[in-house]
Amino acid sequence: MKVVGIIPARLQSSRLPEKLLLSETGRPLIQYVCEIASGCECLDEVIIATDSPRIADAVRAFGGRAEMTGEHPSGTDRVAEVVRRCCGDAEIIVNLQGDEPELEATTVESLVQAIIDRRSEMATVAAPITDPAVVRSPDCVKVVMTDLGNAMYFSRSPVPFPRDRSIEELLSTSERSPWLLHVGLYAYRRDFLERLTQMPPSALEQLEKLEQLRALQSGARIAVAVVERAAVGIDTRADYEAFMQRCVGKAWSFRCRLMRLIRFSEEGSSGKNQPSVWPPGLIRRWSA
Repeated sequence: MKVVGIIPARLQSSRLPEKLLLSETGRPLIQYVCEIASGCECLDEVIIATDSPRIADAVRAFGGRAEMTGEHPSGTDRVAEVVRRCCGDAEIIVNLQGDEPELEATTVESLVQAIIDRRSEMATVAAPITDPAVVRSPDCVKVVMTDLGNAMYFSRSPVPFPRDRSIEELLSTSERSPWLLHVGLYAYRRDFLERLTQMPPSALEQLEKLEQLRALQSGARIAVAVVERAAVGIDTRADYEAFMQRCVGKAWSFRCRLMRLIRFSEEGSSGKNQPSVWPPGLIRRWSA
């Protein structure tokens, strides 16, 4: 069974213009997700679907595969165009977000496993909500699941609604949060993706402005893979600056671990000096 990951990548962004090309960390933002996806054993191929020659050039510069697309109303339609043109033998399509540079490979693997194991037309991801503000925010989409692990409904409202107790009380006293945050990653059976993009927008989709409700209202089963935490998306300049700070912290942590290994290799486990197993050039570089 061939599984292809596709990252729809539009150049323009209303809140953070050309965010996928931001490269103040030393790499363009789109490269992070591409590299994570390429490292997922469950994906046989990763393609960036873009309307921008600049994004395509950036992707090819770091060795990724980019396919140009026409103008589309949604990322799903952009993905479907590339599938029709380039992925004739793919059975499952994974739609990844290019602005989530800290996406975990295990999340992608859980998503793919969900659509395979539950034999659903479509699958998505959710994570427990522990912050009352997130439960109340219409910008944070919630999902309610059946006992079989399929989506019952997606909403911007606090669903389920706590009739007799406050959100704060439930979050502080419940062993497990009653609320799940929908994470915008999707897997589709190839034939269902084609049907989905040919359907007109549904009434619920237009009301909530949530594209996944088109699939749900049509009668499709959407399997939900529940993961421990959601990746942080980059939507604003503040989001990107916070991401840069996390990158600095990770680099410093890596340097400290490497220096400890170097010292251990030089001293030896018995406390006596032993020949170093590290190349002198590497030691000089990280000791500076």
